[in-house]
Amino acid sequence: MTAKARTPRKARARPKSEEPPPPGIPSLPLVGTPRGHPALGVGLWNLGRWTAEDEARTKATIGRAYEAGFRWFDTAEVYGNGRSERLLGEVLHRVAGGAPDAFVVTKLSWEHLHAAQVRASLVSSLERLGRRSVDLYLVHAPDPKVPLTETMPTLEALWKEGKVGAIGVSNFSEEELRAAQGALKEARVVVNQVRYNLFDRDEAEPILAYCRSEGIVVEAYSPLARGLLHGRYLTGKGIPPEVRRYAHRLFEPDRLPAILDRSRALARLAEEEGVPLASIALHWLARQGVAPVIGMSRPDQADSNLAAWAVRPPDRVLDRADAIARGDRA
Repeated sequence: MTAKARTPRKARARPKSEEPPPPGIPSLPLVGTPRGHPALGVGLWNLGRWTAEDEARTKATIGRAYEAGFRWFDTAEVYGNGRSERLLGEVLHRVAGGAPDAFVVTKLSWEHLHAAQVRASLVSSLERLGRRSVDLYLVHAPDPKVPLTETMPTLEALWKEGKVGAIGVSNFSEEELRAAQGALKEARVVVNQVRYNLFDRDEAEPILAYCRSEGIVVEAYSPLARGLLHGRYLTGKGIPPEVRRYAHRLFEPDRLPAILDRSRALARLAEEEGVPLASIALHWLARQGVAPVIGMSRPDQADSNLAAWAVRPPDRVLDRADAIARGDRA
């Protein structure tokens, strides 16, 4: 049964910039905070993760994304064992004033959920980022061996100290969301980041109604299905091993032929309507109030993704895309 909406608790004042995001990327309300949550962001999972030679390209990508108008940057302590945070911090530090308008999000590893580890993890993340606080701090994933009653109060203490602008989670079920909120006294869980796209719905759809009722922003990672919804791999191009490894079940042999057929049908729909395929994928999520966070690995992808966002397909196109992705009309 869906929980009834409750009146948000009054938030403590925060000395945060309230400057709106650049034109083109609106904000979503973020309960209990003075800042809005940008509706589109940059995910840094694959930036700084592999070889040292990637660092220049990584920095150029982050820099171009900021120049193009992105302000929400999502990273984690486990991404490249901290390299992703460090590279993000170095780039934002070079921006005039240290990019005070950036909406910086990082995550606490599922391996560091004991109370004694939480503060140390955040301190290390802040050092790598070169910031005194982060706008949003997420529990990367739950660990059934560590009760949330141990983790969440420590996060709340950091929130009261102003080191964390808001508290969120990632990959949490409704039951886990309720437990996380129940472990807090004053703060609110304001975000749940989950895998969500036209093809992958199992994690997000069960929690959407609850999140809406509680004012929790749902962030969608892998919104373009590892490139499938950008038109990749539709002409027989090989799928890199690292993409297969981290793409959930999309590229497994029992699913891949049907997924590719539906992807081609979606590409035909986009061509017929004269819109980028990514526009359909991103605005299908946005229509539900979900905020996509897009992975990028080259500077030109910042421009192409922002260009796709700038095109809002009609609802009838989004409805057709939904049906195709579900397999109703492939």
